[in-house]
Amino acid sequence: MSTTPEALPPGPRLGRLAVAALALCALALAVVAGVHASGILALGVGVAVGVALLAVERARVVELVLTAWRCVVTTAVFSRCLAVIAWARLRGRRGAGPAALRAAFEDLGPTYLKLAQLVASSHGLFPEAYCLELAKTLDRVRPFPFDEVRTILAEELGAPHERFFARIDDEPLASASVAQVHAAQLLDGREVVCKVQRPNIAARVRADVRILRVLAELLSLWPTARLANPRGIVADFERTIEEELDFLREADHIEEFNRLMASAPAPLRDQARAPRVERPLTTRRLLVMERFHGCRVDDVAELRRRGVDAEDRLITGMRAWFRCLLVHGFFHGDVHAGNLMLLDDGALGFLDFGIIGRFSSDTRRLVTEYLLAFAARDYPRLASLMAKTMEADDSGRTVDDVEALARDLEETLGPLFGLSLSELRAGELVPQIVAVASRHGLRLPRELILVTKQMLYFDRYAKILAPRLNVFTDPRLVASIAQDLFSI
Repeated sequence: MSTTPEALPPGPRLGRLAVAALALCALALAVVAGVHASGILALGVGVAVGVALLAVERARVVELVLTAWRCVVTTAVFSRCLAVIAWARLRGRRGAGPAALRAAFEDLGPTYLKLAQLVASSHGLFPEAYCLELAKTLDRVRPFPFDEVRTILAEELGAPHERFFARIDDEPLASASVAQVHAAQLLDGREVVCKVQRPNIAARVRADVRILRVLAELLSLWPTARLANPRGIVADFERTIEEELDFLREADHIEEFNRLMASAPAPLRDQARAPRVERPLTTRRLLVMERFHGCRVDDVAELRRRGVDAEDRLITGMRAWFRCLLVHGFFHGDVHAGNLMLLDDGALGFLDFGIIGRFSSDTRRLVTEYLLAFAARDYPRLASLMAKTMEADDSGRTVDDVEALARDLEETLGPLFGLSLSELRAGELVPQIVAVASRHGLRLPRELILVTKQMLYFDRYAKILAPRLNVFTDPRLVASIAQDLFSI
């Protein structure tokens, strides 16, 4: 993945052995100090030293100071979090962990709020109690003052915003972990929205990611935690937030999606689109685009008031998403309800292309084979493809018994074909698939995890909008996917 000079720099190349040795020293300090706050602080000191060593290689004093300060703050916040959980347990109260972790993430700011939101949107990949609690962070991101918005606009545009906009609303339409969105009007009268990046967020994210890398190394020392692949989670998170901090890249994604939809067969080409980007006004920290009017795709009451066939709209959204994936190897990687709208003209609007996934032609061919084997319920073929293409886990095992893998897959996936989505519990299905892969020494690649997350979103919409729909057997979706497969 290419990066611009201002994008997040790659991690320092300090050997894992040195980091592991440092982690062991920190853990030894924690053990000597006991499992009290002093032990936690000792662990924090060890992590701070590790982060300092990782940052020295860059010889950037300002970043080193910021990283050290963020490490102190992070240690203090998580110490309080663990103290709250421990006190609750002493009083006989179980289940305090999710709320305490959510409060810690809110205190630590944008990077950890984004991490919380990624966990919240990954039902089935993380414990449900944590997903539900961290979902509260989706609408609790405090906006930054409009004076700072005005300053960023002037810096990015090279002149006061009044030279480019007839009006910009002081109050944001939405405030998220990376940016906030303001409604505006261009001088020619067209309505747009301005997505403005939070002040100084890139430097803070760099510091926080360094800390997360060291914490991932610490967690990887425990065999149980290693199964969750903490290094991979942090690396995936770093790639994700790096992409989201470059609005020029997001503008490219939006325009690419619109080109792909314009090349789709009728009537799909007119049924899904993204906003039009105002390129002359868009920079790495500012994205100006067409304003969409409509309602969220999960607003059932409004859909009924409009007399919309919700199931048909859901099928349209899935057809557009699958076509981009299968035909072009490009897909929207964050299709939660806030990023899908039913527009006033009846089309579906896709928003927020900060996170996208890509498949090479070889990977698309393999995904196609996966889908064909799955649709045909050819579990031996499915097991063979998994054994050949999935990543080996850290245990060093290989898949010796493909027949056993096939039997496990049939036991896990077979029931899908007889259930409607109102009966299917995808939140339980995904951990079962991950567990099957893990039992046979395999780990799902990042792109397939991202695809799985989007399928969980569609599963949730289907439960709300079309509870009798079965996406695995519905003739409209199956025929559309087959047509796309034959066009590759």
